[in-house]
Amino acid sequence: MITVTADPFPFTFDPDHVALLCIDFQRDFMEAGGFGESLGNDVSRLRTTIEPTKRVLDLFRSQGWPVIHTREGHRPDLTDLFPSKRDRGNPSLRIGEEGPMGRLLVRGSAGHGIVPELAPVEGEVVLDKPGKGSFYATDLETILRARGITHLVVTGVTTEVCVQSTVREANDRGFESLILADCTGSYFPEFHESALAMFSAQGAIVGWVGTSDALLDAIPHAPAKAGTVTTDEEVGQ
Repeated sequence: MITVTADPFPFTFDPDHVALLCIDFQRDFMEAGGFGESLGNDVSRLRTTIEPTKRVLDLFRSQGWPVIHTREGHRPDLTDLFPSKRDRGNPSLRIGEEGPMGRLLVRGSAGHGIVPELAPVEGEVVLDKPGKGSFYATDLETILRARGITHLVVTGVTTEVCVQSTVREANDRGFESLILADCTGSYFPEFHESALAMFSAQGAIVGWVGTSDALLDAIPHAPAKAGTVTTDEEVGQ
């Protein structure tokens, strides 16, 4: 068993039953010209999540633990897009309209893809979803049950929307979630902090909140943290 320092108390998981969930690290949300910017958001706020998430990805890959990436988007014919979602807000471009990276939030467009720094590698699950929650209209639960997964390490954007919807759905289905604060982000810092507080309130009513550093510190032989200098003596050479 592995125990990670977290709020409101340590998070313990069996490495044989854990998976990393990377939620919607898509160009449409994280780069200029995408859907996030069309809503008037400062997309640069989300890019602080990339470096810590990459270290966690490297950890899971080095250990051979499952990784699941999600992408929010719609069929090219938009038959899975409800008017209530399409018409909400006052964006400069709506879902399905042509933008600098192709049609916004449409599967197959450049903007729908995951940022290069966190791109999936062969063998990792890539899950396309039409909604905010990762369980809605997908086979995520089936994938997790088939692999015997009981615990999730959660990263992604945005904290108060797709991440929150997913971890609440996970909780209802009996999965235990550790949300990494520095690997999740929002266009609105106050929403990020509020969502994290709600996750861990009342004895981890939704999940636990930790950091990438705490996770790396808990894993023997984890990749070095950012800014750490590893000497030959430290690796036994």
